[in-house]
Amino acid sequence: MGKFQVISHPLIQHKLSILRRKTTSTKDFRELVDEIAMLMGYEVLRDLPLEDVEIETPITKTTQKQLAGKKLAIVPILRAGIGMVDGFLSLVPAAKVGHIGMYRDEETLQPVEYLVKLPEDIDQRQIFVVDPMLATGGSAILAVDSLKKRGAANIKFVCLVSAPEGVKALQEAHPDIDIYTATLDEKLNEHGYIVPGLGDAGDRLFGTK
Repeated sequence: MGKFQVISHPLIQHKLSILRRKTTSTKDFRELVDEIAMLMGYEVLRDLPLEDVEIETPITKTTQKQLAGKKLAIVPILRAGIGMVDGFLSLVPAAKVGHIGMYRDEETLQPVEYLVKLPEDIDQRQIFVVDPMLATGGSAILAVDSLKKRGAANIKFVCLVSAPEGVKALQEAHPDIDIYTATLDEKLNEHGYIVPGLGDAGDRLFGTK
């Protein structure tokens, strides 16, 4: 079973509380999502492999560590996932970015995939799927299905707010992937929204209704 981790750093908890407030403006919401994603990225990237490199300091030659050139890809689930990309890129600027677009069918309430655009060598990359919300788990499961179909094997899922139902569904569908969240909320309501949650992340990020 992949690991499930709540990254509960005080700075993340503080920023998340502001993010949840309905009075938080679009501008502030966008900035906070970016900041929280970066703070989470710091922890999520903890397992990156290192290799030895010989360098010269002003004093002497020495063997030190550098990232072992593992290829990374950040894959936001559109459209809200876009808000988390820059936070990760600020830590790993060389990462490639793929996109998976989904919308929710109003009748079946199931996610429908409308766009998949990925780096060519996706099967060789460590992938971070990002989406602010893990609610029912439907979109996350479909996104991981999509990646696995194209040969991806090394996948981590990163969200800001999760519901127990979504975590359980994603773990059951894809027991091999690690899930990172900034908070595990109480439940889903009858409309599939996370409680207490923060509303519709896409609408709040982009100022749409």
